[in-house]
Amino acid sequence: IGALLPLTGALASYGENSRTALELALQEVNDYLKTIGAGFTIKLVIEDTETKPETADAKLKSLHARGITLIVGPQTSAEIRRIKSYADANKILLVSQSSTAPDLAIPDDFVLRFCPDDTIQGPIGPRLAKALGATHIIYVWRGDAWGDGLHRTSSDEARKLGLTIAGEFRYAPEKKEFSAEVAALADTVKKLIDQGVDPKKIFIEYVAFGEAVAFMSAAADYPDLAKVRWFGSDGTAQLAEILEDPKAAKFVADTKWVNPIFAPSENEKSKRVRDYVKQKLGREPDSYAYAAYDILWVYALTLLQVQKVDADLIRKVMPEVARSYYGAIGPVILNKAGDLAGADYDLWVVQRVGDKYEWVKVGVYSFATGVFTYSPGFSL
Repeated sequence: IGALLPLTGALASYGENSRTALELALQEVNDYLKTIGAGFTIKLVIEDTETKPETADAKLKSLHARGITLIVGPQTSAEIRRIKSYADANKILLVSQSSTAPDLAIPDDFVLRFCPDDTIQGPIGPRLAKALGATHIIYVWRGDAWGDGLHRTSSDEARKLGLTIAGEFRYAPEKKEFSAEVAALADTVKKLIDQGVDPKKIFIEYVAFGEAVAFMSAAADYPDLAKVRWFGSDGTAQLAEILEDPKAAKFVADTKWVNPIFAPSENEKSKRVRDYVKQKLGREPDSYAYAAYDILWVYALTLLQVQKVDADLIRKVMPEVARSYYGAIGPVILNKAGDLAGADYDLWVVQRVGDKYEWVKVGVYSFATGVFTYSPGFSL
């Protein structure tokens, strides 16, 4: 089984988390297969996509040339969009732990996703803005398949809720330096404040990957940007790199930058994954690492059912196998498009803990009720 992971680039820490969770799953799966006398074991071949669609394309073709047609990943929607036609044409099954772009929710293709698509995440930001009494929302986002999709679903919800969209800033995903974008954002905020808008009624939704470190470090130079409310996404929730930049970490902690990511269940499996990743990497894994762990297990259980490496057959059988499996993310119920049917979202912020900054879970957004619940003592 191949794994396409971003071990370098804008989501390197996410890729490391998934790799480590997969290593644990591999040990457990092979121990199980030997115990029951399955007659086969799993070998995992991991390739680094560098968080780049073109690299994911090259690595997928390399795996295919070696006869590998079952894949964990890739991590991002931009990578899946790039390789999907090749995967479909060559019957290569992609099971992603974290691709969420709504336009990739396509029934009967060769892409399954053990995470919800962004029709669920998208409305969370505007709903939080409304709940906090905000009247104006400004969007800044990474202009790729994922960022564009999330912006679309979020801004549609903002309009439904009657929020004023006061600015929209889209940037190229390969950008590394943001002085011009941050200056323009600060100017937009200043004009609103000068017009008499209360800073606490201004809500910035910033959708990014690892480039958020450079962006937030630049934002720290503008006092007006520290006065408004900030919201993020699953692309930056628990992002380890943000903690490694003192200037960026202080800014996002001071502004209580809220980042949602789908919530894994609390159970014996999730505890095992969490403890293993913390032992190996010294940090708590993001939610998608738990999904990666479950993907490898469900692959193995499906192979036990079908008794042959047939990607076309496996993609048809896997949803039913997943339905009877309770994993580290909890129930794995896939919808008609092959995506996780629904989930609550944990809310994460950076806080000063002792002499360092850490990601801390401070609340939950309920998918079923649309209600925000916060940890005791925390407020926005």
